[in-house]
Amino acid sequence: MSSNELEKKIIESYRKDEKMMILVFAQWCINHDLNPEELYKKAYPVQQENDALKEAMELTVSKEESEDIPDDTLLGVLSLFGNEDLAFVVIEEIERTRGK
Repeated sequence: MSSNELEKKIIESYRKDEKMMILVFAQWCINHDLNPEELYKKAYPVQQENDALKEAMELTVSKEESEDIPDDTLLGVLSLFGNEDLAFVVIEEIERTRGK
């Protein structure tokens, strides 16, 4: 495998993992009666609409159909991808909705 092919595989793998992170975020929001697009906009107010988030929204299920996503799991995944601003907004929502 050439260096260029390896680089393309790594980029493709990262993009797939990033899409999974976005799906986990979106489903966590749905599970907690939150709007993923609103939270994302709060974290990144100057960014344009996020197409990956829109795609993820199409893949979410109702909270009754979903398995629980622990807060720590979501925060870990967001941190892994360097989404500290979004993690901060999620923490604010956790504290607001759970009275902490």
